[in-house]
Amino acid sequence: MTTRDQRLNRLSLNQKTIDRCSVPQAVRECSDNDIPAIGLWREPVHETGVTRSAKLVRDAGLRVSSLCRGGFFTGARGEESRAVLDDNRRALDEAAELGAPCLVLVVGGLPAGSRDLPEARHRVGEALAELAPYAGERGVRLALEPLHPMYCADRAVVSTLGQALDIAGAFPSEQVGVVVDAFHVWWDPELFTQIDRAADRIASFQVCDWLTPLPADVLLGRGMMGDGHIDFPPLRAAVEHAGYDGDIEVEIFNEDVWNADPGVVVPTTVERYLNRVWA
Repeated sequence: MTTRDQRLNRLSLNQKTIDRCSVPQAVRECSDNDIPAIGLWREPVHETGVTRSAKLVRDAGLRVSSLCRGGFFTGARGEESRAVLDDNRRALDEAAELGAPCLVLVVGGLPAGSRDLPEARHRVGEALAELAPYAGERGVRLALEPLHPMYCADRAVVSTLGQALDIAGAFPSEQVGVVVDAFHVWWDPELFTQIDRAADRIASFQVCDWLTPLPADVLLGRGMMGDGHIDFPPLRAAVEHAGYDGDIEVEIFNEDVWNADPGVVVPTTVERYLNRVWA
């Protein structure tokens, strides 16, 4: 009898890695490949229905590692800002129903016509002040995800783990945490210092590789672990040393991966997780 590799107990497949798959298909791929957890995205969850998605995950014996995504706080004011906050509250409700421990936040870029980065970052703090108590009530952690600086203008004015921790530190750690996503933070010379500082703030750990040359759409420059430049084992060890022992979520944005047969992509994900993230 083959003994199950205990490292698989922490593997989660983020739904974006098999982007063409519905929630039922993604759940089936996890089950077929002995992956115990799944990271869900709101859009496909809405297509399937939140309640049905939650039941599919439970019935398959899986757990939800995260729900993506909330945020996009920086470009809204007045009535639009209230609508954004209301949508984030709905996302927290959905995460709670799905059993997700955290809602991943992409905070938003510079408002149209603005060059005021400090003000945009201030808006992130204002939004969290509104949402953090509600997150606590729902038992779901808001997970601030710093994105690589190349996304600062249009997607996330929070670019480093240090910045994310500075913002999160104003709130209880059970309400606001941070995401350590290898693709976005691997380059940072302060990374390991900031991971040590993060301690109980780490809400999610995501992995994929950094490819060069980057494609024209840099959002799609993520690769399968081992196909790029990131040294994963020291990063994983640092996150664990800081106290994180939760799921390790593989999240890949890549047209070639998305267009490939999930029956090939998912077993490859398992193999690369074992041999590149842990080796």
